[in-house]
Amino acid sequence: MLLATQALWYLATSWCSTSGGRTIWRQVSYLTWGVLQERVMTRNYGATATSPGERFTDSQFLVLMNRVLALIVAGLYCLFCKQPRHGAPMYRYSFASLSNVLSSWCQYEALKFVSFPTQVLAKASKVIPVMLMGKLVSRRSYEHWEYLTAGLISIGVSMFLLSSGPEPRSSPATTLSGLILLAGYIAFDSFTSNWQDALFAYKMSSVQMMFGVNFFSCLFTIGSLLEQGALLEGTRFMGRHSEFAAHALLLSICSACGQLFIFYTIGQFGAAVFTIIMTLRQAFAILLSCLLYGHTVTVVGGLGVAVVFAALLLRVYARGRLKQRGKKAVPIESPVQKV
Repeated sequence: MLLATQALWYLATSWCSTSGGRTIWRQVSYLTWGVLQERVMTRNYGATATSPGERFTDSQFLVLMNRVLALIVAGLYCLFCKQPRHGAPMYRYSFASLSNVLSSWCQYEALKFVSFPTQVLAKASKVIPVMLMGKLVSRRSYEHWEYLTAGLISIGVSMFLLSSGPEPRSSPATTLSGLILLAGYIAFDSFTSNWQDALFAYKMSSVQMMFGVNFFSCLFTIGSLLEQGALLEGTRFMGRHSEFAAHALLLSICSACGQLFIFYTIGQFGAAVFTIIMTLRQAFAILLSCLLYGHTVTVVGGLGVAVVFAALLLRVYARGRLKQRGKKAVPIESPVQKV
C-alpha cells in the first residue's frame, strides 16, 4: 500500500502548494489533450443549418503543431535553467524523432476508425506484445504475477471490445484499419522509449532529450508536409475555422505541458507513483470521452475497463514489493513516456 499512499499524498499535497498547483494543471492538461484530440479528429467544423461543415483530416499538421510548441517550451527551459553539459551526437536523436512522429500520426489516424476508449485500452495493453517479444526474441523469464496481470489485461480488453456496441461510423473494414494503426502506434512508441533509454547513457537531462527529439521531429514533419503540399492546406483550414485554430493551439499547449509533467513527476516521486497517476488519468479520460461524445459502454465493458486498470495497478504494487525486498523487477515498460 506504500505506493498507493504516496500517489494519494502526491495528489493531495499538489492542491496545497504552488509547485503542486502547477503539477495539477499539467495533469488536467493531459485530460484536456485526450478530449481535444477526439474532438479535432472526429467532429466537423463550420457546421450550420444548411451545411454539415468539414472535417480536418491531416494528422501530420497536428503533429507538427504539437512538436513546434514542445520544441519552443524545451528550448526556453534549457535557456533559462541550468542543464548538464550535452555530449550526445545530434544525429542520434533523429531515430527516436522519426518513430515519435510515426507513432503520433498512427495515434491521431486511429481515431478516425476506433473510439477513444478503445485507443486508451490499446495503449494500456501494450505490455502484452512487449512480454511476448521478450519471451520469443530475448528468451526472458517473467515472474508469475507478470503472467497473471498480462492475462487480466487481455481478459479486460476482450470484455470491453466484445461487449461494446459498434460506433455509428464503424464497419469491420474500418475497425481493422484502426487496430492496424493502433498496432503501429504501439510498435513505434516502444522503439521511441527504448531508443531514448539508450540516449540517456550520455547523461543528458530529460528536457534536453525533449528538445533534441522535437527538433528533428519538426524537420521530418515539415519536410513531409512540404513534399505533399499539405502545409498550406492545413494553414488555410485554420484560417477558415477559428474554432479549429483554438483547439489545435490548446492541444499543442497541453501536449507540451504533459511532457514537462512526466519529467517533473518522475524526478520528484519516482516512476512507480507516476505510473499510478497515469493509470488513473487514463481511466478518467475514458469516462470523460463517454460523457462528452456519447460512447456506449455496457456493464460488461465497464467491468473490462476496471479489470485492465486493476491489473495495471497490481503490476505497480508487485514491483514495489519486489524493490523493497531487494529484488530487481523485469524492466518491461519504460517510465519515460511521450505525449
